[in-house]
Amino acid sequence: MGNNRFEIESLGSASIDNTIRKEDLPRFTSESDRIAFDPHLEGLKKYFSSGETPEGFEIAGPRQKIFFSPTRTKVAVVTCGGLCPGLNAVIRGIVMELWHRYGCRNIVGIPFGYQGLSAGAETELIELTPERVKNIHEEGGTILGSSRGSPPVSEMVDVLEKYNINILFTLGGDGTMRGANEIWQEIKKRGHKIAVVGIPKTIDNDILYVKRSFGFESAVERASEAVYAANAESEGVMNGIGLVRLMGRDSGFIAATVTLSTGRVNFCLIPEIKFRLDGPGGLLELLKARLEKRHHAVIVVAEGAGQDLCQHQNSEHDASGNIKFGDVGHFLKERIACYFKEIGMPISLKYIDPSYIIRANPPNTADKLLCARFAQNAVHAAMAGKTAMLIGYWHGQMTHVPFSAVIGQKQKINPSGEMYFNIIETTGQPAKIGV
Repeated sequence: MGNNRFEIESLGSASIDNTIRKEDLPRFTSESDRIAFDPHLEGLKKYFSSGETPEGFEIAGPRQKIFFSPTRTKVAVVTCGGLCPGLNAVIRGIVMELWHRYGCRNIVGIPFGYQGLSAGAETELIELTPERVKNIHEEGGTILGSSRGSPPVSEMVDVLEKYNINILFTLGGDGTMRGANEIWQEIKKRGHKIAVVGIPKTIDNDILYVKRSFGFESAVERASEAVYAANAESEGVMNGIGLVRLMGRDSGFIAATVTLSTGRVNFCLIPEIKFRLDGPGGLLELLKARLEKRHHAVIVVAEGAGQDLCQHQNSEHDASGNIKFGDVGHFLKERIACYFKEIGMPISLKYIDPSYIIRANPPNTADKLLCARFAQNAVHAAMAGKTAMLIGYWHGQMTHVPFSAVIGQKQKINPSGEMYFNIIETTGQPAKIGV
C-alpha cells in the first residue's frame, strides 16, 4: 500500500525561487519528507517486511521552489461557521507571513463567510495589512465576520474570478472544508490556477488527522471555570447537583478533557457513549446513590450526548447541513428535577451553559502559538501551489492532508480507548450507564 490516500494535488510545477532566504532556514522542506500515518513499530513491520512504503502525510513547511510570484499574487481569507478562539490569530498569522516573508502585498478578507462570495453580496472585500491585523490575535471572534451555509459553488467561483483571487484560505470545520472542496472541484473543471487551502477550525477538536485544532485548549481552560463553579455550588448545599453543558456535537473531547483536568466531575456524558436515565444502573439511580453517600455531584454533558433520549427523530437541519439537536442540558435538568421530586428527596440543582462565552473567548498562549504554526504552514503550502488540502497536526508535526481524506468523517473518542478509560478512573462512573 502506498501514499495514495494522502496524496496532495498541485497546480503545477513550482519553478520560482522562494523569497525566504536559504540562510534563514535550517533547510527547506523536501517534497519527499513524510511522517508515517501509524508511527507504532507494530504498524510499520508489515511494510518493512514487504518492502512497501508506509502510508504517510507530507510534512508541512517552506519549499525551495514556489508556484506563485508573490508580487503578482492576490490572496483571500474567509472564516466560516461558529466562532472559535484563535480565528483572529490565524488571520494575523496569514497576513504577517505573506507580507513579511513572501513580500505579498495584495491580501483581502471575504466578509461574513461563504455568503461574502455570493454574486449579490452587499459588503466589499476587506483589505488586510500588518497594520490592520497587528493586535487582533488578542481578541476573540473574527474581524471578517462569519456565517453558515453558502451560495451555489459556481457563483462563488465566479466571484473569485471577478476579483482575480489566486489563493483562497478557508478557516472552518467539516462543512467549511466540504465547501472548499466543492469550490476547488469547480475551479479545476474550469481549468483555473487558484489554490484552495484550509486551516482546521473546530472547537470540538473533531477534524480527522488533526490531533489538536486551534481554540481547543482555550475552550477547555474556560470550560473548566464552569466546572469549578458547578462544584462549588454543589458542595455549598445539602444534595447539591451542578450540571454543566459543554460543546461537542459528535465528539466529546471538551467534556472529556475538562473532566480529566479538573478532577471535579462525577458523571461525564459524551456523544460516543450511549446512556440511559431510568432503570437499574441508569443515571438517575447512580446520581441518587452518589447523593446519599457524598451529598453533592457534578455532571458534565456534551451537547451531542443523549440525543436518542431528547431529540425524538428531529429531522430539521441548520444552514450548514447539521441536524438540529435537542437541548440535552435542559432535558437532563428537567428529568433530574422531576425524578427527585417524585421520590421525595430534596435537591438543589444548578445548571450552567457557558457555550457562547467560551466560543467568543480570546485564545490562550498555547493556542496563539498553534494558530501561528497553522497560518505559517498554510501560506507555505499555498505559495508552493498545493491545493485541495488542509493543514493537519499529526504526532507533533504539521502536515498536509487532502480534503478528500477528512470530508464527512469525524475524530471521536474511542469507547475502548485510553481516554474513556481515564474518564472512568477519574469520575468513578461505570463504563456503561444503564445500557
